[in-house]
Amino acid sequence: MLDAMIDDDHTAVRASTQDGTYPRPQLLRSAWTDLCGTWSFAYDDADEGIASGWSSAGVSERDIVVPFPPESSASGVGDTGMHRVVWYSRDLTTADLAGAGHAAGRRLLLNFGAVDYRCDVWVDGQLAGSHEGGHTPFALDITGSAREGARIVVRAEDDPLDISQPRGKQDWREHPHAIWYHRTTGIWQPVWLESVPAVHITALRWTADPRAGIVTADIELSVRPTTGTEATISVSFDGRELAAVSAVATDRETTVVIPIAELRNGQSYEELLWSPENPRLLDAEVRVGDDVVYSYLGIRTAHVARGRFWLNDRPYYVRSVLNQGYWPESHLAAPSAEALRDEAELIRSLGFNATRVHQKFEDPRFLLAADQLGLLVWGEAPGTYTFTPTAIERTTREWLEVVRRDMSHPSIVTWVPLNESWGVQHIAADPRMQHFARSLVSLTKALDPTRPVVSNDGWEQVDTDIVAIHDYEWRPDVVRQRYATDADIRRLIDSVGPAGRALILSGDVSQAPVMLTEFGGISFDTSAADGAWGYSSATSPDDFAERFEGLMAAVHASEALAGFCYTQLADTLQETNGLVTDERTPKIPVDRIRAAIVGHHAN
Repeated sequence: MLDAMIDDDHTAVRASTQDGTYPRPQLLRSAWTDLCGTWSFAYDDADEGIASGWSSAGVSERDIVVPFPPESSASGVGDTGMHRVVWYSRDLTTADLAGAGHAAGRRLLLNFGAVDYRCDVWVDGQLAGSHEGGHTPFALDITGSAREGARIVVRAEDDPLDISQPRGKQDWREHPHAIWYHRTTGIWQPVWLESVPAVHITALRWTADPRAGIVTADIELSVRPTTGTEATISVSFDGRELAAVSAVATDRETTVVIPIAELRNGQSYEELLWSPENPRLLDAEVRVGDDVVYSYLGIRTAHVARGRFWLNDRPYYVRSVLNQGYWPESHLAAPSAEALRDEAELIRSLGFNATRVHQKFEDPRFLLAADQLGLLVWGEAPGTYTFTPTAIERTTREWLEVVRRDMSHPSIVTWVPLNESWGVQHIAADPRMQHFARSLVSLTKALDPTRPVVSNDGWEQVDTDIVAIHDYEWRPDVVRQRYATDADIRRLIDSVGPAGRALILSGDVSQAPVMLTEFGGISFDTSAADGAWGYSSATSPDDFAERFEGLMAAVHASEALAGFCYTQLADTLQETNGLVTDERTPKIPVDRIRAAIVGHHAN
């Protein structure tokens, strides 16, 4: 009977993995409760909530739909003004506790996907914990306060004028301008409860080495396990078990090496590899003591050499699109799990095999969709707008947290800690900023040596693995001439880049691939947006198509470029330079977009 119950749980959890409903797709448990929905909400512009006892009493000014930010219409609030402090509250119900599997002897965790920017959380009047970092997840043990009717209260602080916060495209002015958008305040990713044993898995990271025929699991536990605690891992593909190993967990961090015998066959090992053309995923079950979690992984390699990007030890041409990850009704929060999958499907349908999620750490459920559909992802950090000790600390901490969170996703093939010198605006002349950029590259590789790192996408790069160039030249003949041959590009690298800045400040890039990682930006406004803006403008669908196709033909004509990233996927507020509208409707026929994107570079 117990085995049957476990099998039923496994089936249910795998189903929630497939549909993307579980907020943390690579570390799933069978018992959990979604706490998204209607909460009570209040602004605290005078910052008097703590003194007024809101931490225990909660708030009742109005309702809000979590996890949508109050600036968005999906939240039911829709106030885009500047509010530094906001409060939320919600009472736990019997159904919440039962759904999470709360029982004697088990711990109850309250999970937040992301709260922008810092927050305090109380349960039943007791401070459960605090967190800083607007894009990173955290979990709080609320076992001692969990009961029917216990009130969860969240105070979030997000100073709209604090430019030392990693804020990405969130505007510091009251109204969006140029390439910046409405702010995202407070809770903007899922909130959920789950039940765990006292000794439980808090993090699980996978590393695959097909050349050595192994998969490695790095397991982090809540506490040091008792003597003799066993970690058991089974890995399967398409319902067929590939390996099962056991090891003794002696510390809070345990590494388990799993030999995959089928990778040893040099004539058939590729049948297990993950790629955009064959996005094969392996299922995994991990048990440590009484804790059981379900996960998945992909086996693939990604590196750079000989002027090319290599996937699974084969040259791979990158056809990418810049994606702001912004929706008109919900802003940086996705409208639903389905919308995240739809986004990945849309990108693939347009002929791209990759996307660069711009100035945002994306919801892990998007990475799940990318893993399942075969979409390469460049993981990029939201930038600060100043260089101070505080900005350095905040950027570094949040970046390393996200690298650790996302490094098991096979879809992520490149890390981008800085973009266009945001936060290091004087890097060309200031050695401190160069040291910082270089340190981010080194720290990233210390955590994850399996992927290339772009030190500063666009220009002024130090120790970069990929020469990433931003060029919004609108004339196809100029683009064609500028990137025609390796010699043409090397002259550009040795002189001044298209934006009037040096491309490389330090580091040997003689064998690094060169990619045009931002170009295009053609504005074609189909909705009479206020202040419609782009790097160049089209006047009709035909004009837009001809401009777009001309630029794509010029890029494909290059014998030296190893890939590209077109700007951009969707219109975003006043930035009307998308291939599709903000509602994701293509501006010209999909077949025409796809043909231009794929060109003769079909992998």
